[in-house]
Amino acid sequence: MAEKKPTGEMDDIENDLANLARLAAAESNEDTRLLLARLVRKYRQQRPELAARLDQSLKASQTRSAGNSVLRRGAPVVEPNEAPLPVDGDSRLALIRVFDDREGLAPPILPGSVHDAIGAIIRERQERERLAARGISPTRSAILVGPPGVGKTLSARWIASALGKPLWVLDLTAVMSSLLGKTGNNLRAALDHAKKHAAVLLLDEIDAIAKRRSDESDIGELKRLVTVMLQEVDQWPDSGLLLAATNHPELVDPALWRRFDLVLKFDAPDAAAISVAINRFLGDDRKIFESWINVLAAGLQGQSLSDVERSINALRRGHALQTAPIEKLISSAIGQRQEALSKIERLNLAIELAKTGQHTHMQISQMTGVARDTIRKHAGPSPRKGRGLK
Repeated sequence: MAEKKPTGEMDDIENDLANLARLAAAESNEDTRLLLARLVRKYRQQRPELAARLDQSLKASQTRSAGNSVLRRGAPVVEPNEAPLPVDGDSRLALIRVFDDREGLAPPILPGSVHDAIGAIIRERQERERLAARGISPTRSAILVGPPGVGKTLSARWIASALGKPLWVLDLTAVMSSLLGKTGNNLRAALDHAKKHAAVLLLDEIDAIAKRRSDESDIGELKRLVTVMLQEVDQWPDSGLLLAATNHPELVDPALWRRFDLVLKFDAPDAAAISVAINRFLGDDRKIFESWINVLAAGLQGQSLSDVERSINALRRGHALQTAPIEKLISSAIGQRQEALSKIERLNLAIELAKTGQHTHMQISQMTGVARDTIRKHAGPSPRKGRGLK
């Protein structure tokens, strides 16, 4: 009698272990460690014992990697979390800051197009061998563009976490020096170190070191930094990943844009993203504020996700300490945004407030500036009593 073929969860485990064995047999050390890290996260909840054993193997492989791994270009690889960071010769400050989110990180709240592009970057790294078999290299570099607080740095951390690596971030306060030539030396030291260790490196606020060379207000030293950056992006090895971020794309030298494999544009969050963010940021207090979520989403329109998080955290603190009734806490959370809302956004806020049944149309009109007749037209009759948002 033929042996019954395993199905479901066991089938999934068998496939994962077969892929792991294939990478190990091919001596693809880096890809083996990446897959191990992914499997540890995958099975941590459902199969904790298996995840623990895989994690032990991962840590053992990382310890051995400094002496055994080799980049395609011939440079020895040391796992980024184990490598001593380069420092400025005078201040002794580390030129690189580290975010290590390998234990887990909530995925960023992103527009669909950006989310898909980031997913593609991660998948290319996870399936490098498949691309290499066709003579294709994965994305080596990407620049993240958008206003503050829309998730650029968090996205970089998410990419590194998904790849089982820490994120290295160039620390401009340590790199920049008043001494002629020192900034360029620091920059090269940090970039060379990241390449050597196949790191995921983020150049945050890249406009500070890669300004337009036509900007006459900058000294020659800063203009030379642009040349350094052009060379580095061009020559970045596909063993690592170079990310850059800017809030001011108009300041970045035009020649640099063409060097990056990918440009990701982050827009201000829309209503759907704001609502998702509020639900996430409320955490364990979601049930308490459940009836107010639509009001908060309407009132916080136009804010960045980081601003939304600050507002929700202040709301939760106020409720925990019982500093005011919940209606006043809501009013405080959205009150500062009133003048910035458009006419349509004010109307949406008024409608959501009316739906709660907690306030009269007069109170809502005083708060939002929307006429009572308009509120009545869209939301129906006013309740007889309202607790008030004073």
